[in-house]
Amino acid sequence: MIGKIQRIELRSVWPHEAHNFTKWLQENIDVINDAIDLDITNLEREKAAGSFNVDLVAEDDSGNTIIIENQLERSDHDHLGKLVTYLSVIEAKVAIWIVADPRPEHVRAVSWLNESSGADFYLLKLEAIQIEKSPPAPLLTSIVGPSAEVREVGQTKKELAERHILRKKWWTTLLDRARKKTDLHANISATESNWIGVRARKQGLNFNYNVTQRGATVELYIDQGKGADKKNKVIFNKLYAHKEKIEQNFGDSLDWERLDDKRASRIAKRFSQGGYRDEEEKWPKIQDKVIDTMICLEKALQPYIDQLP
Repeated sequence: MIGKIQRIELRSVWPHEAHNFTKWLQENIDVINDAIDLDITNLEREKAAGSFNVDLVAEDDSGNTIIIENQLERSDHDHLGKLVTYLSVIEAKVAIWIVADPRPEHVRAVSWLNESSGADFYLLKLEAIQIEKSPPAPLLTSIVGPSAEVREVGQTKKELAERHILRKKWWTTLLDRARKKTDLHANISATESNWIGVRARKQGLNFNYNVTQRGATVELYIDQGKGADKKNKVIFNKLYAHKEKIEQNFGDSLDWERLDDKRASRIAKRFSQGGYRDEEEKWPKIQDKVIDTMICLEKALQPYIDQLP
């Protein structure tokens, strides 16, 4: 005969969170060790953290401080705030939050904390069960916990955020410097993108700046939109017919990229002397070179762009 698991009210097993459940958990810490594969020892109840008291403070087998916050009801913002506060005050490395009903927003919050912080956060769901008329038993389920994959995701997000901040700062600085030399990009704002540009007085033709971590490009980008593959190549060919004169006026060779396997085409000049990942004190020299090249590119190409139908 196989019995059927029945879930029972937590308060019928542990009427009081602090006096019953926390005390019971201190004496039966193996239920957590089994649920999340830790070795928790040296537990203390109601340890002071400023003007608050942490339900349980313990250590793992490496001597790292662990805090445990219990909540025999649905998770709420108050307990999440306490968890983070206790963690910072005690300088713990691991935080365990035990709740009866984890809300989706708190699952996401704990996941985010694992991605973003140097501590390990666990969110555990507590249930009380019995089979037939057996004594009640705890059932702890790990809902969220740390992992190498989560840390990697967090690091990737951090790097992306840093990249966006740096690029916007790069463009803000470049545009400020460019406005002192030319009106070409005077009416646009800095973005987090890897490029910015303005129309070259013809629809589908743009004078663009591009930046990478260690390099930069100025270009005329030719793309009149969906279905304009042939038109783009015709425009490129008309400009290419004046290649020798354009490069003479530009003062250097250019990269003429017809890009037959793509819809767009471009005429570009690339630099490998530095990009947005270089030290900021190097930016002015790099940007002045890029801006001056853009000015030369526009002057060399604009007369021939104006002749296009």
